[in-house]
Amino acid sequence: MSQAITRLPDINNIALMAPLSWLAAGWRDFCRAPLSCVLYGVILASISGGIFLALYRTNSASWFFVLLGGFLIVGPMLGMGLYEAARQISQGLKPSFMGMLWVRTAMRRDQLLLGFLLVFLYFLWTRIAQVIYALATPRLFREPAEFLDFMMYDPNGQAMALAGLLTGGFVAFCNYSLTVIAAPMLLDRRFDVFMALATSVRAVNRNFFPMLFWAILITGLTVVGIATAFIGLIIVFPVIGLASWHAYTALVRQ
Repeated sequence: MSQAITRLPDINNIALMAPLSWLAAGWRDFCRAPLSCVLYGVILASISGGIFLALYRTNSASWFFVLLGGFLIVGPMLGMGLYEAARQISQGLKPSFMGMLWVRTAMRRDQLLLGFLLVFLYFLWTRIAQVIYALATPRLFREPAEFLDFMMYDPNGQAMALAGLLTGGFVAFCNYSLTVIAAPMLLDRRFDVFMALATSVRAVNRNFFPMLFWAILITGLTVVGIATAFIGLIIVFPVIGLASWHAYTALVRQ
């Protein structure tokens, strides 16, 4: 077993529009292994859609946006198979669907620690959302349209939406800064989780506006994927995951 690396890697400077090239590279990788990527996307979309359908049937419309934020938080770990696929494609190999589901190099302690961190941030976000909701209204909304009306036209709902957007955005961006590079980096190199997190934060800090643009692209594409009754996620999530590998290789000096 190779020893862990003890020196943080150097960070490259990137152009503002660089995230678009990552998306293009992710799409090219998708086209090289379309069946495996689509099956991966179907699993993620089915699980996500099933959770949202359960919320709808149990009259829990107010949790829709909470879980949307949660999806963005845990997304980096859900993409491990896609990082591995992109890594194999870059080496001229053909990724398999089973190889994407079971990534042996993702079974290290440091990946598990990163997963625990994401779960902690997810539960932190849900607790914050519960407090904001409870302060805004004692009502329970059964229909998504009813909940949207409350957020858009009721002063308490508008205040709740603003508070949720600001706090949720803060938690999500902190999570993004910590993990956008850390997740694929732990798959590729023998870094411990703390060095990977530090490298991710350094990459975002050094290239703040390009990385902010990348965060906006990820969020926007995810929302589009969910808004299409989760069907769009079948394509969107694999492309984002594959593109995230190219973001890592562009930012971290090899």
